[in-house]
Amino acid sequence: MGIDIKRFVKDILAQIDYSLYRSGFKKCPVRVHTVDETIEELIHGDKSMIRFGDGEITMIRGRSLKLQQVEPEIIDGLGRMLGYEHEGMIVTIPDIFGDLSIYRKQSRQFWRDHLLFSRGIYEKYCDTDRVYYNTSVSRFYITLEDQSKCRDWIKGIRQIWEDKDVVVVEGERTHNGVGNDLLHTARSVERIIGPSSDAYAKLDEIMECCREYPKDRLFLVSLGVAAKFLAERLFLEGYRALDIGNLDMEYEWYLRGAKQKEEIAKHDVIGEEANRNAGYDEYLSQIKHRVNG
Repeated sequence: MGIDIKRFVKDILAQIDYSLYRSGFKKCPVRVHTVDETIEELIHGDKSMIRFGDGEITMIRGRSLKLQQVEPEIIDGLGRMLGYEHEGMIVTIPDIFGDLSIYRKQSRQFWRDHLLFSRGIYEKYCDTDRVYYNTSVSRFYITLEDQSKCRDWIKGIRQIWEDKDVVVVEGERTHNGVGNDLLHTARSVERIIGPSSDAYAKLDEIMECCREYPKDRLFLVSLGVAAKFLAERLFLEGYRALDIGNLDMEYEWYLRGAKQKEEIAKHDVIGEEANRNAGYDEYLSQIKHRVNG
């Protein structure tokens, strides 16, 4: 088996870059709260949330993602939101600027590579006077070396919407809380189904559907990159909105005790007939609006 020279060189450069920051030779001013602190803020506060993962940072660098084509206005909007401009809305980013030993070996290499190419994005756009919250609030299991806190974390996460009337805004494939108890603590659940890809183009239509709900609703949004923009719009109009990303998928992996990322069968269930055949009648009854791509 031959050596992938390009991969080898990148790994070496990423390790050198990481070592320079870990040794203190270089300084990174970006600070991130713990997962526990993030969950506590979401339980006891009333702020909205936008989450940034590696995908959003990659898009700021000008690259399209699998489910969202890049556009200049998306790049500009993401950069602006990463600057943490709203007092009532927390921004989460990956906790990758210190010791990466909290992550599994494969994930440590991934984040070193990510920082090699993207550290400048964080340093350019992040407000270093603030402490950011932790994106692992929705990625709380599969990449972590120490999973001993996962049970307490998911218990805390489910408290965020306990006894609240929830509106889930998600893609057709997502099925948040379907087949598991993720949303069982909510008082009620209704759904707005948006496009599975390139949802940014349909933001105006999705927002019109959201406006039909009173301001006491808690919106949980899973729409990829578009979720950041929708959560911000909802927040600016007086709603509380949480961009929860792939939280449900993470919870599925946790429930299964998965050792690596796995396909989830419900993500292939599309259309009313397929959902009925899968036994998802309650899910179908919760859908109040559909916005097609």
